[in-house]
Amino acid sequence: MDTDARAGEGTGGPADAADARRWKALWVTLATGFMSLLDVTIVAVALPSMQRDLGASAASVQWVVSGYALTFALVLVPAGRLGDAMGRRRIFLWALAAFVACSAAAGAAPTVAWLVVARLVQGACAGCLAPQNSALIQQMFRGAERGRAFGLFGATVGVSSAVGPVVGGLILALAHGAQGWRWIFYVNVPVGAVALLLGIRLLPRVAPGRRERLDLPGVALLGAGVLSLMLPLVFAETGGLHRLWWLFLAGLALLAVFARWEQRLAARDGRPLLDPRLLTSIRGYAPGAALGALYFVGFSGVWLVFALFFQNGLGFEPLRSGLAVTPFAIGSAGAAVVAGRLVERLGRLLTVCGLVTVMAGLGATALILRSAPSDVVAWLAAPALFVGGLGSGCVISPNVTMTLRDVPVRMAGAAGGALQTGQRLGGAVGTAALPGLFYLVLEATGKDYRSAVALSVGCALVALLASLVVAVLDWHRDLRGRGRRRPHKAPHEHTSANRG
Repeated sequence: MDTDARAGEGTGGPADAADARRWKALWVTLATGFMSLLDVTIVAVALPSMQRDLGASAASVQWVVSGYALTFALVLVPAGRLGDAMGRRRIFLWALAAFVACSAAAGAAPTVAWLVVARLVQGACAGCLAPQNSALIQQMFRGAERGRAFGLFGATVGVSSAVGPVVGGLILALAHGAQGWRWIFYVNVPVGAVALLLGIRLLPRVAPGRRERLDLPGVALLGAGVLSLMLPLVFAETGGLHRLWWLFLAGLALLAVFARWEQRLAARDGRPLLDPRLLTSIRGYAPGAALGALYFVGFSGVWLVFALFFQNGLGFEPLRSGLAVTPFAIGSAGAAVVAGRLVERLGRLLTVCGLVTVMAGLGATALILRSAPSDVVAWLAAPALFVGGLGSGCVISPNVTMTLRDVPVRMAGAAGGALQTGQRLGGAVGTAALPGLFYLVLEATGKDYRSAVALSVGCALVALLASLVVAVLDWHRDLRGRGRRRPHKAPHEHTSANRG
């Protein structure tokens, strides 16, 4: 497909056919990515009905959400590396078929144990799909086209995270009865089956990389490190942060050993699971990965806080609660598509402006939720959420584009997997810390939901401020680099921002 990616702008010839084919293939990967990311949040609104129908405890049914997120994060980097070595199309299609099967199994689950196991495997399948999505964009597109493709990819990531509660509430509203929650899983089956058939037809057939031994010690060290960091967060609602705090230290130690092992392996001309040169030699990768992880700490956690405020504090139904935050998703989707076209021109400045805008939108939202009358609070918050969504759309997709832009295609899967692992870890921190803070404020203030939501969103803004600092520093570095290069640059040369 590299040949297709370099095809010219013809008129009705093979180049146009190749162009149309790869854009159709992109829509297959985006639909699949939307479905797998949506399953991170869509299930949350159905937990009470699952618990009643299956006679499960609150702690066990919570694994339906947290178990999926856990296995999703664990397999991202190894799956990306397998895609680089064995062929992204192959890994994508097998993972998609398994994801559909697990969705059917989860929908038909007779017990909570069955459901949890199905979700654990389903999360692993989603983790295998995610790095292939970004790697296939790297493989199929070049230059400005890649920016537009990543713009659509960023819109998919942002919208899928934001609309999960809306879609879940809508499905529950349409599927009446105690068994309605099963359709949250069943809906994946026809969508996934169609995507699988189209993927077999449209995804590019490219010879896989040279067969090589997988870095099994690296897989074990990274997996153990990520697991150690995530387990206290997964068990946060049952006291995991207090009982398992020591796992944070163990996880950091394991990741340090992993980094040292990968450095030694690369120095011996081995094939590390995650090449250290991604962080040391690939321009923009390290700051982009850090920015993404910090941003998702605030971005992921606020949706649970908003759901708790609207449903428990104001008594909204799940669907109405989801609709209240829909303006953010609308703004994010629209801005992400436009940002994909602007990123080649504006570079890191685009994410700086986006972060300032999303912070302004969420800050205004917090003030409105703190003080506006209950009967109109959702309407008054809608414009502020829309502004925040516009900013978010200028952060996620441009950051993905700039982080992966200079990554060699042969390393695209592992690089995309590592980038999304950071985002998943950031999201796990946010979804544990912000609701935890929400409940602490409720307890301290005698059920003052307005103070709880305002302080929790304020805490999310701290994480966003940290990501803004990273973005400003990287933007400043870009400006200094351009200033040093300008006297030596021939008029016809392109800057690194335009090489794609």
